[in-house]
This record gives sequence, C-alpha cells and structure tokens, in this order.
Amino acid sequence: MAKVKTHSWAAKRFKITKSKKVMFKKACNNHLLTNKGKTNKKSVYGKELHVSYTKKVRDLFPYN
Repeated sequence: MAKVKTHSWAAKRFKITKSKKVMFKKACNNHLLTNKGKTNKKSVYGKELHVSYTKKVRDLFPYN
C-alpha cells in the first residue's frame, strides 16, 4: 500500500499543534522590521485558523 503524501503548499503555510489546532503565519514579518512595533512582530505562528476552515486544512495533512 502506498503512502499518502501531504500537500506541500499546505505544509508550507500551516502548522498543526498537538491539540489539533491549525496555526498560520501572520503576514508583514519578513523585512523592514525596525519600523514595526513589538505587538506586530510577536507570535509569528500565533494566529489560529478560524473553525470553519480547520476541517478543510486538516484533510490536507493525512497523518495528523
């Protein structure tokens, strides 16, 4: 039986925690960080995806 592959675009954009929350990376954290405040830069992966989208994203990760 062949293994099922994870969708590579989803693996680059989302992270699934141990408690099965789907986290995504906030925008605007790549460059020009000296002009941005501390609250804009903190918790890069700290945003949780909305509940209505989590089932769709979890289906793209077959082994999580």
